[in-house]
Amino acid sequence: MLPVLLCVLLGYALACFKAPFDRKLFGSLVSNVGYPALILSHLAKEHIQLETFLTVLAAAVGMIAIFGVIGLIVMKLLRIPLRAYLPPMMLSNVGNIGLPVSTLAFGPEGAAVAIGFIVVVLTAIFTIGIAIPMGRPDFRALVRQPVIYAVIFALVLLATEWKIPEPVDQSLEILGGLAIPIMLLTLGHSLETLKFGGVTRAVILSVTHIGVSAIAALAITQVLTLDATIESVIILLCFMPPSVATYLAISQHQPDEADGVAGFIFVSTCLTLVTLPIVLTYWATG
Repeated sequence: MLPVLLCVLLGYALACFKAPFDRKLFGSLVSNVGYPALILSHLAKEHIQLETFLTVLAAAVGMIAIFGVIGLIVMKLLRIPLRAYLPPMMLSNVGNIGLPVSTLAFGPEGAAVAIGFIVVVLTAIFTIGIAIPMGRPDFRALVRQPVIYAVIFALVLLATEWKIPEPVDQSLEILGGLAIPIMLLTLGHSLETLKFGGVTRAVILSVTHIGVSAIAALAITQVLTLDATIESVIILLCFMPPSVATYLAISQHQPDEADGVAGFIFVSTCLTLVTLPIVLTYWATG
């Protein structure tokens, strides 16, 4: 966890010192260049088999469904606004934190599994992640995401066993390398600039999120038959905090709740520094 934490803290420090940092530019680089290159470079090297990758996609869908159902029940009981708080409860930060931690802990195979989760969660962010606070999904934004087309092409490569030419593959590897550091710096910068409130509610929801993470990890690993490493990565990804990306739609369409949602994201992300080492040590051991 320490390399990930140091990169996040550097992004946080850049925000504290008001250093130039264009989050919109960096976000565009990651989504339009980094993610697609990373997907193609990892999946084309067959770090994961096609059947296993499809199972990973199903696991990611199952994770979102479990968080959605339990989150809905909890928020109804606590009378917490669903349109503001349900998206971050359902959609975890499998990109900014999940990908680097999975890669560092489990190597290329861990990265390939994390990529599957990223694809599903990104698709959910541009559909239900926008539809819940806004009232309707943004399919046009989803269609514009190069990640979707990179996955389709990668699945074709996996199914046909075609190989990407070596010079192209090396270029993709170089470009894919920019995704992880930029994501971690952006996460740290975003956390510093979030203005949040409602600490009590944030703590309650964050602890609930950890509890649901355990339920999701247990349920998915019981239902699906996976080898030890794949199972460990999925368990780890279930414990990711809420996605910072969900905050944008909420700040635009549910502005009265934006500070509270920011608090939920911030507290959950801080608790991750405690939960992930425990999960890696005692549960997701590979």
